[in-house]
Amino acid sequence: MRLAALLLVAALGGGCAQIQLTAPMPDLSNVPKVREAVGAPVALGEFTLAPGKPAEMDAGINLRSNTVSSPIQGSFAQYLKEMLAADLKAAGLLAPASDRVIKGSLTENRLEAPVGQGSGSIAARFVVLRAAQPVYDRELRVSGTWDSPFAGYVAIPGAIGEYTALHRKLITQLLDDPAFRAALK
Repeated sequence: MRLAALLLVAALGGGCAQIQLTAPMPDLSNVPKVREAVGAPVALGEFTLAPGKPAEMDAGINLRSNTVSSPIQGSFAQYLKEMLAADLKAAGLLAPASDRVIKGSLTENRLEAPVGQGSGSIAARFVVLRAAQPVYDRELRVSGTWDSPFAGYVAIPGAIGEYTALHRKLITQLLDDPAFRAALK
């Protein structure tokens, strides 16, 4: 009886934790890529959840008994935008008045950390407009796997670090895309 009471208290008291990602910071290794890929100042347009996708995909991800969320308006699409903005600002190439605009829509957002192997994937459709005309429209996707130990105090921060790195990897993939570079030249 005493063991059952302790288990009930532990179950009720365990609760779910809300974990926010850290604020986007520029990736200094991307700054030269931004200068080479973008060349001249650009603006960032809307970054939204892709049509037809569930709102929960943009709002929060369940990770074991926790919910991971974005510190930017509670939106992973906005987080992706701010990550790109951080790199553009660091390169001195973000100009809200530019007629060259990069927009995006989040099409996939997944993070899992069961015991054994964690995994995650992020995909977004990026559109470049020049004088309001689309010159680039492509969906890019990144994914990864990592060790996910039993201990949550190790697995959860590890998974969040890997998930944040996937955002960075997606931005790098965009900057390395020859069609993206050509659209901005």
